[in-house]
Amino acid sequence: MTEADRPAPEAGIPTPEVGSTVPEADSNTVPEADSSTAPEAGSAATHAWGRIDETGHVFVRTSDGEREIGQWQAGTPEEGLAMYARRYDGLAAEVELLEKRLEGGSVSPDDAGKAVDKVRAQITDAQVLGDLDALAARLAALAPAIDKARQQRKAERAAKTAEADVAKNRIVAEAEKIAESSDWKNGADRLRELLEEWKALPRLSKSADDALWHRFSSARTTHTRRRKAHFGEVAVAREGAQKVKEKLIVEAVELSSSTEWGPTAGKYRDLMTQWKKAGSAPRNVEDKLWKKFRAAQDVFFQARDAANIALDAEYAVNADKKVEILTEAEKLLPITDPDAARKAWHDIADRWEEAGKVPRDRISELEGRIRKIETAIREAGEKKWQSTDPEKSARADDMIGKLQRSIDEVQAKLTKAEAAKDTKKAKDLKSDLDSKQAFLDMAKKAQADFS
Repeated sequence: MTEADRPAPEAGIPTPEVGSTVPEADSNTVPEADSSTAPEAGSAATHAWGRIDETGHVFVRTSDGEREIGQWQAGTPEEGLAMYARRYDGLAAEVELLEKRLEGGSVSPDDAGKAVDKVRAQITDAQVLGDLDALAARLAALAPAIDKARQQRKAERAAKTAEADVAKNRIVAEAEKIAESSDWKNGADRLRELLEEWKALPRLSKSADDALWHRFSSARTTHTRRRKAHFGEVAVAREGAQKVKEKLIVEAVELSSSTEWGPTAGKYRDLMTQWKKAGSAPRNVEDKLWKKFRAAQDVFFQARDAANIALDAEYAVNADKKVEILTEAEKLLPITDPDAARKAWHDIADRWEEAGKVPRDRISELEGRIRKIETAIREAGEKKWQSTDPEKSARADDMIGKLQRSIDEVQAKLTKAEAAKDTKKAKDLKSDLDSKQAFLDMAKKAQADFS
């Protein structure tokens, strides 16, 4: 019977849900009929699966024969048959619902088995009119499906357990690796994430699960212990750094009023080196200490900058004098008379020194220009000296003599070879002669430079 075929429940008689107990007809609970509703004596009625006899007794037929299920005295026999038939429809609906839930997988195999036992017990003594054997057969037919679902659930649990075993071993391995690392922040965060992953996984067998949990818990404990020890050491180091930096601040304040610009700037560089070497102080005081240290430096360097600005203004006049000297000196370039240039340079150099210091931003420019002139004069003097070096001139004369004698010898040999018509030898001697002549020309040119 489908939902569409099932008759609608009449008012006052609810359709039972899955697992509920079908209400039974009890002679002690059925209200007695008054004179206006009681059936006439001797009236009876039949149903495809039972009957009501003349005395109001109700019977249901099963494969085992008839079974009395109650008495009807509240109306006509036909109304009684309809009421008991509706009770059957409710029981059938409960079986059908159980079939659908089992087919759809919305009920666990164990719950389905319990529901089948409960409904089967209801069918045994059911006070209904209908094919109870068919309902019992339908319940019996659910047994294979329940067994199949039970095996499927078992296989699924085994698969999930295997996955959980792999996942928990991975979690433990990662936790043990983290336990030996020194990545304190990321390590602690990751261990918390791994713990949440562990909680979401199903348990393994008690022995396996306990063993893995022991390793995981030990790894977390090890990391926590090492982390606390590390930050304890850091705290001690930070306190030591704080004391060192407080002393450096005192020194920096004492130096802030110094007007020895160069030496004091060097001392501040040394203090900065010590500051960095000291490491970090506790976070709540590090910034405050740095601001005090920096403020002391700023007092000194601001005073130095102000003094340098005043000096630069004073030195600007000196720069103008040196520009005039450079204009005069640069007229010596290019150097054509080294002796005259060197004589002029002595006067220029004296006046350059007398002009005094210049602003710092002009030093590189002006010094570069004067050094260029000085270099040109020195190189011109060196070149002239080299060209008049007697020793080099003598070596050049000796070289020329030797080359000339060698050339004369080769020439004599060449003349004989040509006379003998020895073409090959004559060719080799001619090549040798040309090479020696080239060297002789070069030597004579070098000798001319020394003269």
